[in-house]
Amino acid sequence: MIRRCEACEPDTVSPEMPIVINTRVLSAPLTGTLRYTKELLARWNGRAETVSPGSCSRGVSGHAWEQFILPAKVGNRLLFCPANTGPLQSKNLVVTIHDMSVFDCPETFRPRFAAWYQFLLPRLAQRARKILTASEFIKERIVARTRVSASKVVVIPLGVASRFCPEAVTELNAAIASLHLPSRSYILVVGSVELRKNLARLFQAWARVQNRVPKDLWLVVVGAGGNSRVFAGVAFDRLPDRVFLAGHVDEALIPSLFAGALLLAYVSYYEGFGFPPLEAMASGTPVLAGNRSSLPEVVGTAGVLVDPFNVEEIVEAIGCMVEDPVLRGDLRRKGLLRAKQFNWDETARRTWEVLQTAAGS
Repeated sequence: MIRRCEACEPDTVSPEMPIVINTRVLSAPLTGTLRYTKELLARWNGRAETVSPGSCSRGVSGHAWEQFILPAKVGNRLLFCPANTGPLQSKNLVVTIHDMSVFDCPETFRPRFAAWYQFLLPRLAQRARKILTASEFIKERIVARTRVSASKVVVIPLGVASRFCPEAVTELNAAIASLHLPSRSYILVVGSVELRKNLARLFQAWARVQNRVPKDLWLVVVGAGGNSRVFAGVAFDRLPDRVFLAGHVDEALIPSLFAGALLLAYVSYYEGFGFPPLEAMASGTPVLAGNRSSLPEVVGTAGVLVDPFNVEEIVEAIGCMVEDPVLRGDLRRKGLLRAKQFNWDETARRTWEVLQTAAGS
């Protein structure tokens, strides 16, 4: 039985606004989905009503609010759900599906979490007027898993914030002091500790390449552990030498860490989009990334792509990139140009056009 919560009671929603945005995700920890939602809202500047469940946003209470109370708030107006979820009762719905990892990588999630989204996503996709996603790869996975028409799925790439730029390196000293980094020379790794981020193989590669790289070069890992209620755990028997686990890092420090890194190592084997490679390119930092899922769409020819399941290939790529300053310089130039193709203003504009068209129909 679901306990009723005063914070989840229906409130009044302006009838003049034909588009309503489900902002339940705003109370979640910082993720790519939360960042996406915030970037859109900042650019739409109140052009649509936003509705959230208040303090009952997470767990069973959050899902109950979304499925049973949210539709009553919205009525017949268009509802935009930007975070992989939404009410099955809504007739006028546009949803953003960021990935299909609960189907493609179910082993990385807690069983109950995976089961719920395996039930929800196909039905939500069938129900929606339009489905938005950030990569052609995920569009293909949505069509394959939900059997909706490909014409129903609109690919709109995401953007990169202006704070990610080469000039952010001027703040590196403050970041090093704050985090007590062991060296100014480091390879950056960004991402929560989840199976699909592939840290175990990256650590194996780092252990093998250490004799080939300078002794003051470290592997700095930025990112907290995955949510234990959502993700299956990752355990490391023993960390290789010269690995520094920074854990959760204040957002204000992240741009300088990108700009100051020798390179970014991001050998994830499954991503819906992949913010860290894009942020590294915008920062003028060479990118080493996995060649699976959506990452080739983001990186293009501006980075070094490797098979994330081939440890020797990762070893060779790290070695070559560290040893070859000419290669790094070329990747820096290509990355800066590539990053300019991803713009939050354009993402917001195109998304709003889809919503207006759906609301009008």
